[in-house]
Amino acid sequence: MPADRTSPYGEIVAHTPVDAVTVTVRGAATRVWRYGAVQPHTTVLFLHGFRGDHHGLEPIVAHLVDADPGLRVLVPDLPGFGATPPLPQDAHDLDGFTAWARELATHVPGDVVLAGHSFGSIIATATVAGDAAGFTSLVLVNPIASSALEGPRALTRQVTAAYHRIAGALPEPVGEFMLRNRLVSRISGLALMTTGDRAVRRWIHGEHDRYFSTFATRASLLEAFAASVGHDVAQYAPEVKVPTLLVAGERDDLAPAAAQRTLLPRFPDARLVLLPGTGHLAHYEQPAEVAAAIAAGLS
Repeated sequence: MPADRTSPYGEIVAHTPVDAVTVTVRGAATRVWRYGAVQPHTTVLFLHGFRGDHHGLEPIVAHLVDADPGLRVLVPDLPGFGATPPLPQDAHDLDGFTAWARELATHVPGDVVLAGHSFGSIIATATVAGDAAGFTSLVLVNPIASSALEGPRALTRQVTAAYHRIAGALPEPVGEFMLRNRLVSRISGLALMTTGDRAVRRWIHGEHDRYFSTFATRASLLEAFAASVGHDVAQYAPEVKVPTLLVAGERDDLAPAAAQRTLLPRFPDARLVLLPGTGHLAHYEQPAEVAAAIAAGLS
């Protein structure tokens, strides 16, 4: 693919082998991007966060595959986001997403490393909790260690929750406008950025403008939002029986470092890597460092 000249990671992403397939999972035509080796020694299934799609994880994936060409990394668009339509029969709650993730994994040959960023970290943890058959390990990037409605910026997130409630109560065209308004993604980006690099900040805003409003329907988005603020990784950690790697940002206000340290011993077998100088957008601001931490955990 041609390099994105606006992206600080455009060259490495452009040189990463990739194709895309559509797999029917829980009745939804799930679009999955496949990066890296065709005959891999390790396969990683990586779930993106709320309102994102596969594009947000490409900088991490490109650095991972560059470091280890024997890896295969699969990044699906979650149901209701990007190129994947909503689930036709299941709700877009945590049960719906985990059922979808488990079924998707059955389409992958061999054992799988399950990974997730942000909201994807909740889905990934809940997916392997209790029954990790088919999964060898768990990788969580910027994991939601405690309730999203608590922490240093609890008031801001409570306002966000109220905004979504209002958008759901108003007539659909008005609610859709509120949820797809670029100002919302701009404010969200400003609240989460920690980098002082102006070029990177502009690119992150551009990524949010391009992809944060590609959700399918108001209903599926609001269900997913409720799932994202109604659950956290800590709820499921004690039931995870596979080795787990947590990669978190020391300046993450949404998933604070203190909460990560509290979360760590809740897992039977886990270790924590804290990245200095970055927050919740580590996948945009420090993808090489995230990839290096994951690669070390896979070796």
